[in-house]
Formats: sequence, structure tokens, C-alpha cells
Amino acid sequence: MEKDVKILAIESSCDETSAAVVVNGREVLSNIIYSQIDIHTLYGGVVPEIASRKHIEKINQVIQAALDEASVSLDDIDAVAVTYGPGLVGALLVGVGAAKAICFAKDIPLIGVHHIEGHISANYIQYKELEPPFMCLVVSGGHTHLVKVTEYGKYEILGITRDDAAGEAFDKVARAIGLGYPGGPKVDKLAKEGNPDAIAFPRAKINENEYDFSFSGLKSAVLNYLNQAEMKGEEINRADVAASFQKAVTDVLVEHTVAAAKYYGMDNIALAGGVASNSSLRAAMKEACDKEGLSLYYPSPVLCTDNAAMIGAAGYYEYINGTRHGWDLNAVPNLKLGER
Repeated sequence: MEKDVKILAIESSCDETSAAVVVNGREVLSNIIYSQIDIHTLYGGVVPEIASRKHIEKINQVIQAALDEASVSLDDIDAVAVTYGPGLVGALLVGVGAAKAICFAKDIPLIGVHHIEGHISANYIQYKELEPPFMCLVVSGGHTHLVKVTEYGKYEILGITRDDAAGEAFDKVARAIGLGYPGGPKVDKLAKEGNPDAIAFPRAKINENEYDFSFSGLKSAVLNYLNQAEMKGEEINRADVAASFQKAVTDVLVEHTVAAAKYYGMDNIALAGGVASNSSLRAAMKEACDKEGLSLYYPSPVLCTDNAAMIGAAGYYEYINGTRHGWDLNAVPNLKLGER
């Protein structure tokens, strides 16, 4: 396309209200993020009703800030891309409603974007040279997916979690060892002081699909270890628990991803989602990729967590693929990747 395509993107699937202006899917002119993390920390996790109300309060301010930082107006925008699933239904509705209003007022296309597609597309912003096909591991508080990216906007899910997502397991273990919310960064930090081989926590295998994940048993093993130590009056080395748990998670994530890349003949592996900023996962995946001669890509931390720039990147490729949504676009909290 000769003309630059400017996408206004909106993300409100959980507890971040974000808006961004992205040009041609790769160049970010602005990426404004209002995080509610301090509010939800008080409750030990995200409270959906509070999240929705905060999105309503902040959405217009965040959109205007994104336009201002990009030095554009709504008249310069070619389309609006918005996350419509998966996520918290009330939170999603705020973003979808705002996007519809702008598109109706300005008579421009409305593009609904899958949240996980957004996370995958964050790599396009970080690495201008990256193109499909590649293998992508999506790991966050709500999702653990192993995805074969065949083309822009086309995906084949090879593996999913059967129970807890990786990030969810991090949050639950963090709570159990007294670290609080959000668990991922706190476990990562404490684990640096511990011995990852101190405790032999289990690694789950799924017989029906070798690329599927399960972290519920691992989480239970950590809780049982803590309970037994407490009953025996033994001192618990929290750093060793954090390091050993983290290694059990990363071992499985790395093993499945590299095995899938080799089987399907992929030379490139990408990480995406909030847990993709975990230092242990990055280091372990890099070591494995170097050993197998594979290239590894992962976004900067600000693009790993929820943000609108990634939605703008995904929205651009949906736009040039001809994706358009009508005024009946609704929030779909359990939207599956690949659905329309």
C-alpha cells in the first residue's frame, strides 16, 4: 500500500486502559497506558467491577492523550482497532463502545482484534524484520498458548493449558509464599536469590497432546511443600521455592516450544504476553535456541504487558486483509483465536 495507514487502537481487556496510534503496523506514534495495578493490589487480584468503572473514567482521556502525543486528530485516522475478546466482559465493553462511537462519528472502519493476536503482533513492533511463519509462545496471566503463525492474521494453535495459565500459577504461588500481587515480577525477582535445583517440583506431561500445558499440579505441589514444612516446623527458604517453581514452569515452556519449532521446521521463535518479560524464561529459551540454531524474538517489557500498540499492529494486518466489523460487534470474553 502506498498510503500510510494510521490505526487508532484501543485496549481495555483487563486492568489497563490503553490507546495508541500505529502506522503501517510497525511504527508506534504513541502508546498511552493507564494501569490500575495499585488499586487491584489492595485486593490481591483484579476486581472486574472496579476495573470496568476505572476504564469508563479514563478511556476518553487516554484516547485524547494518544492522539495528542502522536500529533494527529481523529480526521487523520484511517480505522479504529479494538480488543473485543478474550477478557473481562465489562472491561471489554468499554473499549468496544468507545471504538464504535469514534467509527460511527467519523465514518471509518471498525476492526475487532483478538487479544492474543495483539500479543503476538507486539513482536512486529519490536522487530521490523520479523515476518511469518514463526512459532510463538504466548504466556500471560490468563493464557498459555503455543501458536504456529502461518501468515499475518492466520494462526494454528498447537498447544494450550489444560488448567491454570502460567501467569496464573505465578500469582497463586506468589500469594502462597507471601509475596502478594502481581506475582510474576515478584517471583522472578526473589528467584534470583534462590537455588532453582533445591526442590524437585513436577513437570506435567499431557499424553493426548505433547504440546499442551498443565500447571495446576505444579501449583498444588508447591502448596503441599509449604504446608508440610509448616506442619513439621521447618524453616522455608522462600527464594529456593520461588526459583525451583520458576524453573519447573520455564523448563516445560521451553521444551514444548523448541520441540514444536523443530518438528514444524520453524527457524524463528517469538515470545509474547506478560510472562514473556520473565528473565528466567528469556534466558532459558535463549540458551535452548542457541543450542538448536534457532532465532529468538521477544518484545520489550512495556510491549509484553497489555497495551494498545500491539492491538494497532494486529489491527493493521487485519485491515489490509479486509477485516471489517459492523455495529453489532460485541465483547466476547471467551473468544478463541482464529474465530471471527
